[in-house]
Amino acid sequence: QVQLVESGGGLVQPGGSLRLSCVTSESMSSIYTMAWYRQAPGKQRELVASMSNGRSTNYAGSVKGRFTISRDNAQNTVYLQMNTLKPEDTAVYICNAARYEERGRLMNYWGQGTQVTVSS
Repeated sequence: QVQLVESGGGLVQPGGSLRLSCVTSESMSSIYTMAWYRQAPGKQRELVASMSNGRSTNYAGSVKGRFTISRDNAQNTVYLQMNTLKPEDTAVYICNAARYEERGRLMNYWGQGTQVTVSS
């Protein structure tokens, strides 16, 4: 079992910035992929950014150039730096970890989510 705890959400004005943090209960060396998802009311959950164990990154087109995912293995923490925030970025942001378990099964673990609201 991997426990994930997010923090850093809040209310910001358009054009502002926030940094989200996700602390994992397990060493990141054992985790295949870390990712941030978001879900707004009435919309499907979508992948925002991901980082592999080898630190290869992927971003949704809507956040490319504005958001940056990073990790600190020593602190078992993944970050999402969000710049130039827009009202359409408003959502609950959820941390995700994927890890291979016995018999090669890929298991997903989810945090509780942190609310990000972008409004003037």
